[in-house]
Amino acid sequence: MEGDDRDLVRAAAAGDRDAFAALLRRHYDRIHGLAWQMIGSRADADDIAQDVCSILAERLGDFRGEAKFTTWLCSIVFNACRDFRRKHSAFARFAGKLSVMAGLTRGPDGRDLYDSFWIESAVARLKPDLRDTVILVAGQQLTHGEAAQILGIAEATVSWRMHEARRQIAPKSAPGD
Repeated sequence: MEGDDRDLVRAAAAGDRDAFAALLRRHYDRIHGLAWQMIGSRADADDIAQDVCSILAERLGDFRGEAKFTTWLCSIVFNACRDFRRKHSAFARFAGKLSVMAGLTRGPDGRDLYDSFWIESAVARLKPDLRDTVILVAGQQLTHGEAAQILGIAEATVSWRMHEARRQIAPKSAPGD
């Protein structure tokens, strides 16, 4: 798929509207999903996704192919969400789709709704740097290297942050367990 993306990017950057539409069809769910995970509101994610589509139209010619297109695209979405947070001056609460974070705990066992709320609450209590890292790695299933590119940090720092997030989120054992 990545090779197809590069061809579509080249064509779209050269003005091919059909190629741009194909790129949006292929990646809109990822754009919207990441915005929703980062912001926690479907309505705000809708607005951010539309903004990202406009930004993408303007910046498509900037894509150099040094990273995967999806990594580059996630960095645009991530930065749009960061800008959104700054403009609104308060962190929007996490909601909805963070059940994908269940990968940090045991598999579903009939308590999915409870687990989803618990994980959502646990992730929301993390410091912003840990929370953003968890969303990119666990929520968007990016590699540590891809997340590091987006966050502008070393890959080892992403690994440490994921370890620290798991440590903080893990249920505490009662004495004697």
